[in-house]
Amino acid sequence: MALVPDIVESWRHPRLVVRRHLARPRSEAFAFTFLFVFLLVAFVAQWPQAARASYLHPEVPLTQRLLAAGLGLMATIPAWYGLAALSRLIARALGGQGNWYGTRVALFWALAAVSPAMLLQGLTSGLLGPGAQAELVGALVAVAFLVLWLAMLREEEGAT
Repeated sequence: MALVPDIVESWRHPRLVVRRHLARPRSEAFAFTFLFVFLLVAFVAQWPQAARASYLHPEVPLTQRLLAAGLGLMATIPAWYGLAALSRLIARALGGQGNWYGTRVALFWALAAVSPAMLLQGLTSGLLGPGAQAELVGALVAVAFLVLWLAMLREEEGAT
């Protein structure tokens, strides 16, 4: 499995890519790897904004800001698992035929697939600061994530 080509293909054919991932042997470590990739890229995406904030407010050094960002991202791991479980319950109530593992793969892969856009969001907020441009890019990233996730979740819920 090549990560970058799968991410690029996910933007064009998200259901096909998640179908390939679901066809692999079931492995919780495999699913967690997607979440870890997302968290790692999200952490890197925080650097420009943290550097800007440290430059403007030097009383809080960059290392402290990055440590706080990293710990904050790690603290979201249970929330992502909870969101996957909640989406599985909602999908089952709506007639979905998937499973718990597939729902996690769909969510975590959607997060990994949208992570390059998060780099753009981080650069925008770091270079331009708060404003309409940063909000627009953030909104576009959020919409892209939702579109990818819902397409992948739809594939997973109909696959089994």
